[in-house]
Amino acid sequence: MIVTAFDCSDPMTVAARFRPLRHFAFLDSALAGSVFSRHAFLAADPFATLRVVGGRMFWNDEEIVPQPADPRSPGRRALAELARRLALYRQEPVAGLPPFQGGAIGHVAYEFGRLLERLPLTPAPTDGIAELEMHFYDVVVACDLIDNRAHLISTGWPESEPNKRERRARQRAERFMALIEGPVPPEVPFAGLTAPAFRANFDRADYEAAVARTRDYILAGDIFQANITRRIEVDLPAGFDAWGFYRTLRAANPAPFAAFLDHGDVQIASSSPERLIEVRGRHVEARPIKGTAPRAADQAEDAAHAAELAASEKDRAENVMIVDLLRSDLSAVCKPHTVKVPSLCAVETYASLHHLVSTVTGELADGRTAMDALGAVFPGGSITGAPKIRAMEIIAELEKVPRDVYCGAIGYLGFDGSADFNIAIRTATLNGNRASLGAGGGITLLSDPAAEFDEAELKAGRLLDAFRRSA
Repeated sequence: MIVTAFDCSDPMTVAARFRPLRHFAFLDSALAGSVFSRHAFLAADPFATLRVVGGRMFWNDEEIVPQPADPRSPGRRALAELARRLALYRQEPVAGLPPFQGGAIGHVAYEFGRLLERLPLTPAPTDGIAELEMHFYDVVVACDLIDNRAHLISTGWPESEPNKRERRARQRAERFMALIEGPVPPEVPFAGLTAPAFRANFDRADYEAAVARTRDYILAGDIFQANITRRIEVDLPAGFDAWGFYRTLRAANPAPFAAFLDHGDVQIASSSPERLIEVRGRHVEARPIKGTAPRAADQAEDAAHAAELAASEKDRAENVMIVDLLRSDLSAVCKPHTVKVPSLCAVETYASLHHLVSTVTGELADGRTAMDALGAVFPGGSITGAPKIRAMEIIAELEKVPRDVYCGAIGYLGFDGSADFNIAIRTATLNGNRASLGAGGGITLLSDPAAEFDEAELKAGRLLDAFRRSA
């Protein structure tokens, strides 16, 4: 492994240099001052890719055909294969460096859940969008945003013979450092769309009817809560600047678990405030968000909104239900009696919203890995509901359209066994001539249909504005 340190006060300067490279990935911590915004990670030009498309698994372009007698679901097989591939490049973490030091970066679409649980009658992802796509990177730039230092880490993988691996690591480090030390490419201003026409699967009346129908299911005893969302689409002109869109979104809605991924034909721009799962050593952490209130320009009014959220019976009930669901999910892969809730319904403030956030932790059981933890909690309870499987069936019935990357997860799996994934809310997927995004909320018996629609509109606002706005 070759490690080169350099001064870096803004990861966007590295991003500008890496952006033209194949499969550029940026795991961004854009919300200044957040305890979760210490590190940012950049990578490009992966040496391999594992994809799941239409339930079929591919390593690079070669399909991996399962054994006929394999009883596992397609999703479980994919996670096992991902774990096997990562283990081929196992390396111990280097002390003193940021936590991600090489590994796979990518997304897990919401519809991967139907491959885990064999859900009936659920929509398939939009054509061109993989259920899972993880690129394997041998070179990573890891930025410490508090120390204003970055480290270029070149692992030398996939070479396994020591001399060849060291030679590759050195050559790749020299190539990427030359980019970092070279001139910054000129930034093309993002003009945005002149008059974007947004389309949604629900108008106000339809969404309010879906909320009312969800309350009927709760009264019937099917579920305690379900997250119902609106899918919003907009047509894109040829050559639409996805990176310019992300820069605009980042400035308007900075978030601690933001990301930009370039999958070639598909780009993903996320400004998520929510962590799905982090695995560091044997420690596991999830941070579900349930409960939302608007920000206000006036300081006293803003504080009043936060206080009202903290006291909201409906929002606290939403949050506690999902905490209980996550405790159950994590108990399946953690040692007995290690799953704890160190923080319950804390108010956290972001660029445009206040949220109620809880923290659920645990210690992985012997023999369990980050892949087991990811499989246990996916899709996140905060964007499904409880009980999870029945809630997902009701979501499919009412929404009738795929969510794609929205409500899935974006993040990394380290060669050292670590992992960190967001829940892909406040996220847009740009797929050729169309972009899609989603916004919604958790529906409980206390939900007011009109208020739920207004909350969904509030959550989508900054994303929709980013398509119109000039940087």
